[in-house]
Parts: sequence; C-alpha cells; structure tokens
Amino acid sequence: MLLLITACEAKSAQVTILADGQVHILNTSQRIPADILAAAGIAIGPDDSVLYLGASVAIDKALPDKEAYTLSIHRAVALTLVGSDGERIIQTSATTVGQALTEAGLTLYTSDQIDPPSDTPITGAMSVTYRPGGEIMISVDGTQVGTRSAAKNVGQALAEAGFPLVGLDFSLPDESAQLPKDGAIRVVRVSESIALTEKAIPFTTRSELSADMEIDQQAMLQNGEPGLAVTRLRTRSEDGVQVSQQSESESIVRPPQDRIMGIGTKIVIRTATVDGVTFEYYRALHMYTTSYSPCRSASPDNRCLYGTASGLPVKRGTVAMVYSWYLAFGFDKLYIPVYGYATVGDIGAGDPSINPYWVDLGWTDAEYQPMEGWTTVYFLAPVPQNLVYVLP
Repeated sequence: MLLLITACEAKSAQVTILADGQVHILNTSQRIPADILAAAGIAIGPDDSVLYLGASVAIDKALPDKEAYTLSIHRAVALTLVGSDGERIIQTSATTVGQALTEAGLTLYTSDQIDPPSDTPITGAMSVTYRPGGEIMISVDGTQVGTRSAAKNVGQALAEAGFPLVGLDFSLPDESAQLPKDGAIRVVRVSESIALTEKAIPFTTRSELSADMEIDQQAMLQNGEPGLAVTRLRTRSEDGVQVSQQSESESIVRPPQDRIMGIGTKIVIRTATVDGVTFEYYRALHMYTTSYSPCRSASPDNRCLYGTASGLPVKRGTVAMVYSWYLAFGFDKLYIPVYGYATVGDIGAGDPSINPYWVDLGWTDAEYQPMEGWTTVYFLAPVPQNLVYVLP
C-alpha cells in the first residue's frame, strides 16, 4: 500500500520563475501556476500574464507534466491610447502594442496608423497614437477599387493603395486635399502624344583613359544617344478622351550624347609560375604564335635573313611583332609559355589588318621548333618608362 501511494504522488519538478527582474528557482510537485507562484511568494495581479513557452497560460489550469518549467510574469502596465476621440487608459500585460490594442477590442487593419508600430514591445507605461483607416472607393482606369486608408490626404491614400499619380495624372479631390467624407476619389489618367517629323543627330564615340580600370581593360563609361530635331504636334487626352491639341515649333529636343569608352591605365604587378618558372608581370595578352628562323623567313628571293629590325640575332629569345606593335613594345621583356623568356626585337610577317595580336618566335635554324597557336604572352616587370597604355 505504501508503494502504491508513493507511485501516485506527483514528481517534483524544478521551476524557474522570471518576475520583476528577478529569477526564482524552486522544486515543487505543484503543476497549477497559481499554486506554484503562491509557493514562491509571488503575487499576481488580475491584469498580469503568466507566460509558459512564450504563450500566456491560465493560472488555474495545470501545466503539462515536465521535469522542468520556466514561467515568465508579464506585469500589466498603463497604456494611454490617443485617438481622434480623445484619450483613454487601459491596463495591459500584452507583449506588443498590436496585441494590447486587439485585447482592448480594436480590430486592426494594415491601413491603420499606429505609433509606435504594432510590433513594438511593451516594456513599461507608454502612449500609443491610433488612427483607424476609413473606407474609400477609388475610381481608376475604368474600375472601382474599395479599400481602407488612414492617410492625411488624397495623394498619400492613392499611393498606399497602389495607384500613385504619375506624370500629368491628377485626382478629384486634389491630391493635397483631405480624404472626402463620402470616401469617393477619382483618378484622371492624363496622356500626351506627340506627332513628330524627325531628324536624327548621330552621336560620336570617343575614348578616355581611366585609372580605375586595369590596363588593357575596356568598359563603356557612358552610353551614346543620338540627338533629335523635331516638329511636334502635342495632343492631350484625359481618361482616353482628347481634350486639347497644340502645335509646337521645330527645335532640337535632344542634343546627341557621346559614347565614351574607358581604357584602363591602372598597373597591377602580379606573380605567375609557368613551366616551373616564377616571374612578375604587369600585362598578359592572348596572342597567336608562329615560329621563324633565318632560313625560314619570308624573303622574296628565298635568302636567309639573319638580321632583325633591332639588330638582335635571330635565335630563341628574339621575337617579332607586327610593325605598329614593334614600335610600341620594341626591346620589351616577355615570357611565353613553352618558349621561355623573350625580347621584342623584330618586325613580324603578320597582317595587322587581320590580327595584330601576333608574335613570331625566333629560333636558330639548328634549334628551330614549329610552334603555332594561341597562348598567353606575359609582359614582364619592371614596367617600361615609355609604357604604351592603348594597344596599337
């Protein structure tokens, strides 16, 4: 019998109570919040709330059987409600402004104006301004749309309803007027069409150096727009009905705007390891490579050409470029994958009108290796003093 009685007794649980800025911990077999609070010596007012797991619970109903509980006491505070009909004070233990207003019997709509907002936590006595929205009927685009609004004027109400006045549109009453008592608002859509006799003024394209972009990068800094000279006939319509027509003299209505292409001048020294060789470079270009040697040069009479434009011998390490590139990069140091270190020392046979991105790899006749295809050519640091920013 003793074992049976012991088994029927409620098990003790640890209860943590957060109340009035203090933490109370006790072990009790009680499950009814009122009894637990009484055992902890905590008084509960008629408007206070007891929260368990973030939700309000009845203080006279047992909690579910658990080994531990955390209860929070949310004390009621005075909330001053300011409305168009004056002020009133309500006692509330709600956690947010919106919950307090709902518990006070107010039906809230998204159009209502509440200050502070409805999701503002209540941490003490506070004042809340509440301006309920009224019903309005908007006539717009051949339809009527009913909604609610607490806006201060017609324009604000239309914007809140998703029908802002655009361009020449106007409203009846005027957008600056207060909401009408009957709630009726009309939006008048205004459109103007222009019949044009046009003459286009073409725009030009120019380039500008930009220190914000890396060298060899290009980007459009400004779109080009053609200008327009017109003779215009302006027609005004309200809600699709023509109300006026006016001729206008010929004029340049839009001057052309240049298209501006930015060319990068910013130098960034990078390190690369290619073919096991580590080097620093400031520019890397995708170029087409071919090979040549003294007796494989394109001489009209098939003579072996041992000389170069720079005076360097034709051998591995001397490369040629098209004439304009040779003038720009003569004696510059390069690294070319598989080929190795190189110096720009000759004028190549490539056709600049077809592809200026061409480099001929020099060899002696004995060491000649045919190499043809696209590869990355690295221009090595240090940066030459007469650096060419714009590729020829």
